[in-house]
Amino acid sequence: MLNIDQFELYSVAIITLLAVISPGPDFAMVSKVSLLKGRKEGVLSALGISAAISVHLAYTLLGLGLVFANNIWVLNTLRYLGAMYLIWLGVSALWPDIKNLLSKRENKTSNSTATSDSDVQSKTSSFWAGFSCNALNPKTMLFIVSLFSQVISDTTPIILELGYGIYIACAHFVWFSLVACLLTSKAVQGKVMMFKVWIERITGTLLAAFGIRLLCE
Repeated sequence: MLNIDQFELYSVAIITLLAVISPGPDFAMVSKVSLLKGRKEGVLSALGISAAISVHLAYTLLGLGLVFANNIWVLNTLRYLGAMYLIWLGVSALWPDIKNLLSKRENKTSNSTATSDSDVQSKTSSFWAGFSCNALNPKTMLFIVSLFSQVISDTTPIILELGYGIYIACAHFVWFSLVACLLTSKAVQGKVMMFKVWIERITGTLLAAFGIRLLCE
Protein backbone atom coordinates (compact mmCIF):
# COMPACT_ATOMS: atom_id res chain seq x y z
CA MET A 1 0.00 0.00 0.00
CA LEU A 2 1.32 3.42 -0.99
CA ASN A 3 2.28 5.84 1.74
CA ILE A 4 0.84 9.08 0.39
CA ASP A 5 1.99 12.43 1.78
CA GLN A 6 -1.28 14.34 2.17
CA PHE A 7 0.43 17.75 2.07
CA GLU A 8 2.22 16.81 -1.15
CA LEU A 9 -1.00 15.48 -2.66
CA TYR A 10 -3.01 18.61 -1.89
CA SER A 11 -0.15 20.86 -2.99
CA VAL A 12 0.08 19.17 -6.39
CA ALA A 13 -3.71 19.32 -6.79
CA ILE A 14 -4.03 23.02 -5.95
CA ILE A 15 -0.91 24.24 -7.77
CA THR A 16 -1.93 22.35 -10.91
CA LEU A 17 -5.43 23.82 -10.92
CA LEU A 18 -4.08 27.35 -10.47
CA ALA A 19 -1.57 26.82 -13.30
CA VAL A 20 -4.17 25.33 -15.66
CA ILE A 21 -6.77 28.09 -15.31
CA SER A 22 -4.28 30.95 -15.62
CA PRO A 23 -4.56 32.69 -19.03
CA GLY A 24 -1.88 31.85 -21.55
CA PRO A 25 -1.19 30.57 -25.08
CA ASP A 26 -3.15 27.34 -24.49
CA PHE A 27 -6.25 29.31 -23.51
CA ALA A 28 -5.94 31.57 -26.54
CA MET A 29 -5.46 28.56 -28.82
CA VAL A 30 -8.51 26.67 -27.54
CA SER A 31 -10.64 29.83 -27.67
CA LYS A 32 -9.62 30.52 -31.26
CA VAL A 33 -10.22 26.96 -32.46
CA SER A 34 -13.53 26.60 -30.60
CA LEU A 35 -15.03 29.89 -31.74
CA LEU A 36 -14.01 29.53 -35.37
CA LYS A 37 -14.17 25.77 -35.96
CA GLY A 38 -16.69 24.45 -33.44
CA ARG A 39 -16.90 22.38 -30.26
CA LYS A 40 -15.46 19.15 -31.65
CA GLU A 41 -12.34 20.89 -32.93
CA GLY A 42 -12.00 22.80 -29.66
CA VAL A 43 -12.09 19.56 -27.66
CA LEU A 44 -9.53 18.04 -30.04
CA SER A 45 -7.28 21.02 -29.38
CA ALA A 46 -7.75 20.45 -25.62
CA LEU A 47 -6.82 16.79 -26.14
CA GLY A 48 -3.66 17.86 -27.95
CA ILE A 49 -2.68 20.10 -25.03
CA SER A 50 -3.29 17.24 -22.61
CA ALA A 51 -1.21 14.85 -24.73
CA ALA A 52 1.68 17.32 -24.81
CA ILE A 53 1.86 17.15 -21.01
CA SER A 54 3.14 13.58 -21.43
CA VAL A 55 6.17 14.93 -23.29
CA HIS A 56 7.13 17.25 -20.42
CA LEU A 57 6.36 14.50 -17.92
CA ALA A 58 8.52 11.93 -19.74
CA TYR A 59 11.77 13.92 -19.76
CA THR A 60 11.12 15.16 -16.20
CA LEU A 61 10.77 11.62 -14.82
CA LEU A 62 13.85 10.55 -16.78
CA GLY A 63 15.82 13.28 -15.01
CA LEU A 64 16.33 15.33 -18.15
CA GLY A 65 14.07 18.11 -16.93
CA LEU A 66 16.65 19.41 -14.46
CA VAL A 67 19.36 19.12 -17.12
CA PHE A 68 17.25 21.23 -19.48
CA ALA A 69 16.38 23.75 -16.78
CA ASN A 70 20.04 24.18 -15.79
CA ASN A 71 21.24 24.68 -19.37
CA ILE A 72 20.25 28.10 -20.58
CA TRP A 73 20.73 27.22 -24.25
CA VAL A 74 18.07 24.51 -24.01
CA LEU A 75 15.59 26.90 -22.44
CA ASN A 76 16.42 29.59 -24.98
CA THR A 77 16.03 27.17 -27.89
CA LEU A 78 12.65 26.03 -26.60
CA ARG A 79 11.66 29.62 -25.90
CA TYR A 80 12.58 30.78 -29.42
CA LEU A 81 10.79 27.85 -31.06
CA GLY A 82 7.68 28.41 -28.97
CA ALA A 83 7.74 32.16 -29.54
CA MET A 84 8.17 31.84 -33.31
CA TYR A 85 5.35 29.30 -33.47
CA LEU A 86 2.97 31.59 -31.58
CA ILE A 87 3.96 34.58 -33.69
CA TRP A 88 3.43 32.53 -36.85
CA LEU A 89 -0.07 31.57 -35.67
CA GLY A 90 -0.85 35.18 -34.88
CA VAL A 91 0.45 36.51 -38.18
CA SER A 92 -1.45 33.78 -40.06
CA ALA A 93 -4.68 34.92 -38.44
CA LEU A 94 -3.91 38.57 -39.22
CA TRP A 95 -2.52 37.95 -42.70
CA PRO A 96 -5.60 39.11 -44.67
CA ASP A 97 -5.44 42.49 -42.91
CA ILE A 98 -1.66 42.71 -43.22
CA LYS A 99 -1.82 41.91 -46.93
CA ASN A 100 -4.43 44.59 -47.48
CA LEU A 101 -2.36 47.18 -45.63
CA LEU A 102 0.81 46.31 -47.51
CA SER A 103 -0.88 46.41 -50.89
CA LYS A 104 -2.83 49.55 -49.97
CA ARG A 105 -5.97 48.04 -51.36
CA GLU A 106 -9.42 48.46 -49.99
CA ASN A 107 -10.40 45.96 -47.31
CA LYS A 108 -12.21 42.94 -48.63
CA THR A 109 -15.68 42.15 -47.38
CA SER A 110 -15.97 40.27 -44.09
CA ASN A 111 -17.43 37.25 -45.84
CA SER A 112 -14.57 36.78 -48.27
CA THR A 113 -11.96 37.30 -45.59
CA ALA A 114 -13.55 34.82 -43.22
CA THR A 115 -14.04 32.23 -45.95
CA SER A 116 -10.47 32.32 -47.23
CA ASP A 117 -9.10 32.08 -43.71
CA SER A 118 -11.38 29.19 -42.88
CA ASP A 119 -10.03 27.34 -45.90
CA VAL A 120 -6.52 27.70 -44.49
CA GLN A 121 -7.63 26.61 -41.02
CA SER A 122 -9.44 23.56 -42.33
CA LYS A 123 -6.11 22.20 -43.58
CA THR A 124 -4.59 22.20 -40.12
CA SER A 125 -5.22 19.71 -37.35
CA SER A 126 -6.75 21.13 -34.19
CA PHE A 127 -5.16 18.33 -32.17
CA TRP A 128 -1.64 19.10 -33.38
CA ALA A 129 -2.22 22.83 -33.00
CA GLY A 130 -2.96 22.29 -29.30
CA PHE A 131 -0.13 19.76 -28.95
CA SER A 132 2.47 22.07 -30.51
CA CYS A 133 1.27 25.07 -28.53
CA ASN A 134 1.82 23.29 -25.21
CA ALA A 135 4.87 21.20 -26.13
CA LEU A 136 6.77 24.32 -27.25
CA ASN A 137 5.74 26.37 -24.23
CA PRO A 138 8.79 26.72 -21.94
CA LYS A 139 6.57 27.85 -19.07
CA THR A 140 4.82 24.48 -19.04
CA MET A 141 8.20 22.78 -18.97
CA LEU A 142 9.38 24.90 -16.04
CA PHE A 143 6.08 24.36 -14.21
CA ILE A 144 6.33 20.57 -14.37
CA VAL A 145 10.06 20.48 -13.65
CA SER A 146 9.60 22.80 -10.65
CA LEU A 147 6.63 20.82 -9.39
CA PHE A 148 8.48 17.50 -9.51
CA SER A 149 11.72 18.90 -8.09
CA GLN A 150 10.42 21.29 -5.43
CA VAL A 151 7.02 19.95 -4.32
CA ILE A 152 7.18 16.21 -4.98
CA SER A 153 9.62 14.37 -2.73
CA ASP A 154 12.51 12.27 -4.02
CA THR A 155 11.11 9.37 -2.03
CA THR A 156 7.72 9.48 -3.75
CA PRO A 157 7.11 6.13 -5.53
CA ILE A 158 7.29 6.25 -9.33
CA ILE A 159 3.74 4.91 -9.60
CA LEU A 160 2.51 7.91 -7.61
CA GLU A 161 4.55 10.30 -9.74
CA LEU A 162 2.91 8.81 -12.82
CA GLY A 163 -0.43 9.31 -11.11
CA TYR A 164 0.39 12.97 -10.59
CA GLY A 165 1.30 13.24 -14.26
CA ILE A 166 -1.99 11.68 -15.33
CA TYR A 167 -3.83 14.09 -13.03
CA ILE A 168 -2.02 17.09 -14.55
CA ALA A 169 -2.85 15.92 -18.09
CA CYS A 170 -6.48 15.23 -17.19
CA ALA A 171 -6.81 18.62 -15.48
CA HIS A 172 -5.66 20.33 -18.68
CA PHE A 173 -8.06 18.29 -20.80
CA VAL A 174 -11.08 18.84 -18.54
CA TRP A 175 -10.50 22.57 -18.14
CA PHE A 176 -9.91 23.34 -21.79
CA SER A 177 -12.76 21.06 -22.86
CA LEU A 178 -15.03 23.08 -20.55
CA VAL A 179 -13.72 26.26 -22.17
CA ALA A 180 -14.47 24.82 -25.62
CA CYS A 181 -17.98 23.77 -24.58
CA LEU A 182 -18.73 27.14 -23.00
CA LEU A 183 -17.52 29.09 -26.03
CA THR A 184 -19.58 26.90 -28.38
CA SER A 185 -22.83 27.15 -26.42
CA LYS A 186 -25.87 28.41 -28.34
CA ALA A 187 -25.81 31.74 -26.53
CA VAL A 188 -22.23 32.40 -27.61
CA GLN A 189 -22.39 30.85 -31.07
CA GLY A 190 -25.38 33.02 -31.95
CA LYS A 191 -23.11 36.05 -31.79
CA VAL A 192 -19.93 34.51 -33.15
CA MET A 193 -20.81 34.80 -36.83
CA MET A 194 -21.42 38.54 -36.43
CA PHE A 195 -17.91 39.09 -35.09
CA LYS A 196 -16.00 36.24 -36.73
CA VAL A 197 -13.43 38.47 -38.41
CA TRP A 198 -12.82 40.43 -35.19
CA ILE A 199 -12.48 37.22 -33.19
CA GLU A 200 -9.82 36.11 -35.64
CA ARG A 201 -8.03 39.45 -35.29
CA ILE A 202 -8.15 39.52 -31.49
CA THR A 203 -7.02 35.93 -30.96
CA GLY A 204 -4.33 36.37 -33.61
CA THR A 205 -3.06 39.47 -31.83
CA LEU A 206 -3.05 37.67 -28.48
CA LEU A 207 -1.10 34.69 -29.83
CA ALA A 208 1.46 36.98 -31.47
CA ALA A 209 1.69 39.02 -28.26
CA PHE A 210 2.40 35.88 -26.22
CA GLY A 211 5.13 34.98 -28.71
CA ILE A 212 6.73 38.42 -28.58
CA ARG A 213 6.58 38.33 -24.78
CA LEU A 214 8.43 35.00 -24.77
CA LEU A 215 11.15 36.47 -26.98
CA CYS A 216 11.56 39.49 -24.71
CA GLU A 217 11.71 37.58 -21.41
